[in-house]
Amino acid sequence: MLLVKKVLNNNVIVAEHPEYEEVVLIGKGLGFNKKIGDTVAGDKAEKFFVLREEKDQEQYKQLLNYVDESFIGLMNDIIEIVEDRFSIRLNEHIHISLTDHLFYAIKRIKQGLDIKNPFLNETELAYPKEFAVACEVVDHINDELNILIPPGEVGFITLHIHSALTRRTLREVNRHTQLISELVLVIEESLNIKMDHKDTRYLRLVRHLHHAIERITKEQYMDNQEPLKKVLQAEYPLCYNLSWKLMKIMQQALKKTIPDAEAVYLTLHLQQLSKQ
Repeated sequence: MLLVKKVLNNNVIVAEHPEYEEVVLIGKGLGFNKKIGDTVAGDKAEKFFVLREEKDQEQYKQLLNYVDESFIGLMNDIIEIVEDRFSIRLNEHIHISLTDHLFYAIKRIKQGLDIKNPFLNETELAYPKEFAVACEVVDHINDELNILIPPGEVGFITLHIHSALTRRTLREVNRHTQLISELVLVIEESLNIKMDHKDTRYLRLVRHLHHAIERITKEQYMDNQEPLKKVLQAEYPLCYNLSWKLMKIMQQALKKTIPDAEAVYLTLHLQQLSKQ
């Protein structure tokens, strides 16, 4: 038996749990006539998850004012799918952020409004495992609700999954994806080329930029490449100077020091692209 700490509605309560401290329990009529301090049988809950922060509990309570219980149940199934694929318990905030996002996304789809995602390719390249699971999530929603979610939405779901896996805010994850897109645009303009997003050179570049941003954010700096740097500076001055331009953009966006060695790796990628 668990102790009721808060009743969110007739079907959702917050209760004390011996292992997880506080959990959200979901079940038909579970909160009916219940008061703070009452006991409730945990096995009567159809679903349960952890919401430790008071702010998250309040946001989830507000969510229940406009999202019906059947959709809440669908979202819990989706989050279970994601946790099962990665064998990890996600940051509990995904119960709020992804539910809210998908509720309004599906509402727009049913109204015939298009969903555009300018960063879809960059997102798939940056987070391939999350993207694959997001595709599975979309298939599940399409089957359950008999709708057709457009491809662009897969990218947004991917970012929510990555945010919950890494415990980074969605704003930070979005910022990194947009930074890569900005860097690609600068490269295209500087080299006067239009990159084919299916070209292996483009794919390698975007993956490198993604890993570079991750390393820089975590301050995992690379080994010194001073001898090779001097050779590349002399052999490929255009690409070498462009690499420093890109590094300055990254430094300004990330508010982190960019190691000089990054110029070497960027120059090598840029030289391959410049052959176009």
